[in-house]
Amino acid sequence: MQVFTSLNKEYLALRKQTGDTCRLFNKSPSKGNLKRIRELFLECGEGVIIEAGFHCDYGNQITIGDRTFININCTVLDAPIDEGAITIGSDCLIGPNVQLLAVSHAVEPKQRLQKENFAAPITIGNNVWIGAGAIVLAGITIGDNSVIGAGSVVTKDVTANTVVAGNPAQKIRNI
Repeated sequence: MQVFTSLNKEYLALRKQTGDTCRLFNKSPSKGNLKRIRELFLECGEGVIIEAGFHCDYGNQITIGDRTFININCTVLDAPIDEGAITIGSDCLIGPNVQLLAVSHAVEPKQRLQKENFAAPITIGNNVWIGAGAIVLAGITIGDNSVIGAGSVVTKDVTANTVVAGNPAQKIRNI
């Protein structure tokens, strides 16, 4: 995990600008406002659908493949640095109220007082289905064709062609 300080003026300004864009989209999810959301991202494929309620912190390290569907109230805590990148493959289904959290804080109280953030990338393969209310933590890779059960908390990498569920998410079976 890489350390960064989210309270510097540059990051505060970028988060405010990104928040304004997300709020505008969520208030009026028109094609024009969706275009503004997509322009935040490092890369966004063709046929991507994002429903209202979408929030990200910065957007500039988010990559989304073609034909991915992001349902309502998706929260993406990304970081403006490479280590905070979030990559979502093509043909993914992201359920309602999913949280992708590439950013975290120190466990030690003295470190937390310094207000530093820790970031590690999240990588989601192609044709992945993440069920409603699932949470994916920093540093996680989810392999192609996998399914994350609704309400799961993903704390470890998920191999391709696997169904996982629970808190913490455990392998249920191979596909």
